[in-house]
Formats: sequence, structure tokens, C-alpha cells
Amino acid sequence: MADPARAARMAKRISTIVASAIAQEIKDPRLAFVTITDARVTNDLHDATLFYTVRADSLDATPDYEAAAAGLAKARGILRSKVGAGTGVRFTPTLTFTLDTVPDAARQMEELVARARANDELVARQAADATPAGDADPYRKDEPAVPEEADGEGAGA
Repeated sequence: MADPARAARMAKRISTIVASAIAQEIKDPRLAFVTITDARVTNDLHDATLFYTVRADSLDATPDYEAAAAGLAKARGILRSKVGAGTGVRFTPTLTFTLDTVPDAARQMEELVARARANDELVARQAADATPAGDADPYRKDEPAVPEEADGEGAGA
């Protein structure tokens, strides 16, 4: 079994090889907007999982995830050959492509934070002009004890 440090180095090397092959050597138009974001290799170096994202070709369009997945499935054998030649290991790992959902989750979190900030600003604006519903100081304060004055009928008279 290989050590995790070697697996991490191998994952980085595999992601570099696959990304450059997609960008320069594979001429499939379905892969034009595919970006390799991360790679993970098992400790025994037999399986590699590559995470990818798909960018839309214009601002109004949505990314075509199905076409990108089909293009990567078709190019899997060529990419595995490139990885085997580029890494020089005895056993070339099998490649599995997984759609990376981290950018979508990050975008959704940014939208939620922006919405929360807008709500906070609205509450702050409403609070700036607000007056208390009851007394200005709603907390009970103990009145200082007033000493009883002697009427003259007390002790000593």
C-alpha cells in the first residue's frame, strides 16, 4: 500500500495531465467548457476520481452537464492512456469523473449571505426610526427607602 503523500502527489499530477489533455489534445466540442477542479487517488493508486465543473458558453445559458459527462465518458480511455504515459507508474489508475458541486454550493451560500445582509440592513433602518412601545426605560428600579420620621411618640418621649 502506498503512503497518502504519494497518492496526493499522484492526484495532482493526474489532474494536470487530464486538464492539459482536455484543453489541448482532445478536440471534442462537448469538453470545451470543462474544467478539472480536483483529483483524488486511493492509497493503493488503483482508482482516481476527477472532479470537474462545466462553464456555460454565455451568460444567459445554463451549462450542459449531460453533454460534458458524455464527452468525458467517451474520452476516458484516451485520457487514461495519457495518464499512464505521463505518470510512468506500473498500474495506470482507472479514471472516474464526478461533477463538482462545490462552486454551485458556494454560489448558493453567497446568495444566502447577501440576502441576510439585506435583511439586516432593513431591520437596522427600521430600528433607527423606531421608538419604544412602552416606557423609555422598561426596567423596574427599586425606589430608595425613605426613613420613617419619628412623630414624637416613639421611644424616649
